[in-house]
Amino acid sequence: MHSTLTEHARCLYGDEFRPTPACGQEHHQNHFVEELTFAGADAILSMLRELCPNLADGRLPVWVRNLAYRLVLLQRPDEPALLREAARSLWLHGPDWDDIAAELTKRAEELEAR
Repeated sequence: MHSTLTEHARCLYGDEFRPTPACGQEHHQNHFVEELTFAGADAILSMLRELCPNLADGRLPVWVRNLAYRLVLLQRPDEPALLREAARSLWLHGPDWDDIAAELTKRAEELEAR
């Protein structure tokens, strides 16, 4: 069993910056998604920042990054820095989400203006 969400992600998807540990377990993406779904914001952010420290790198699939940021923002909807970080991730990974990224940036600006 993995002790952290980051370890689980590293075993499943690999790590661009460190060797993937040999844990001897069979990995199933659905188990990771369940763990991610119920993880706290700190655990999710730790995973994102450790496995993708420069936002555009890392081996996490784009859909995992998008889901992770969505789950963090549901837990912390009023943090402008997180809104901007999520928006930057969306802008880096395709034009399909540009309107959502713009909305997140606008929301961050509105929160800071208060």
